[in-house]
Amino acid sequence: MRVENIMRKRVVTVSPLTTIGEALQLLRGNRIRHLPVIEQERLVGIVSDRDLREALPSALLPRDDDQTVLNKPVSAIMKSQVLTAHPLDFIEDAAMQIYEHQVGSLPVVEGNRLVGIITESDLFNSLIELFGVNKPSSHIDVEVDDRVGMLAEVSQIFREAQINITSIVVFPGSQPGKKHLVFRVQTIDPRPVFQLLRDRGFTVGTPGEGGMHP
Repeated sequence: MRVENIMRKRVVTVSPLTTIGEALQLLRGNRIRHLPVIEQERLVGIVSDRDLREALPSALLPRDDDQTVLNKPVSAIMKSQVLTAHPLDFIEDAAMQIYEHQVGSLPVVEGNRLVGIITESDLFNSLIELFGVNKPSSHIDVEVDDRVGMLAEVSQIFREAQINITSIVVFPGSQPGKKHLVFRVQTIDPRPVFQLLRDRGFTVGTPGEGGMHP
């Protein structure tokens, strides 16, 4: 899946001269956490709710210059070095950038033009949809030897059982030479396919049983 498939195309932006007070109102009014800063249609920075909170005077320690701070431009606190994504980037690459750099969003830029924004919550929602957990389904964990063709062998068993696979996740097993194939399948009663897998010699794990069972 590409960034363009899940990015938000309607982006609330500010200019470098927008005041901190105005930016705060935009964040609260639109229930968002990040404001790209645009100057002459070019992305020049980004300001987050955290940046604004750190700049704002404390409500517990009122100061005479509170209004002065609110009237300062966002250019005084914005981050000028902005991590961005391209519409054709894969969402896992965007997720890796957010994870590695611990940022909450990536403005999406095509050429020099801002075309969208992708946030942590956008990625989380897409992850839920990709795994198929937002639909009625069952979870089946199959431990297999780490060799070519194992995914096809297990998938053939689901085909024989006439059960549709919603998603597959592969991760290393707890022992060398093993892998886990985690299937999300479109059935409410997976017991028949559990038995079929075990009859073929596979080790199967289910949430209700706990652990892996041959």
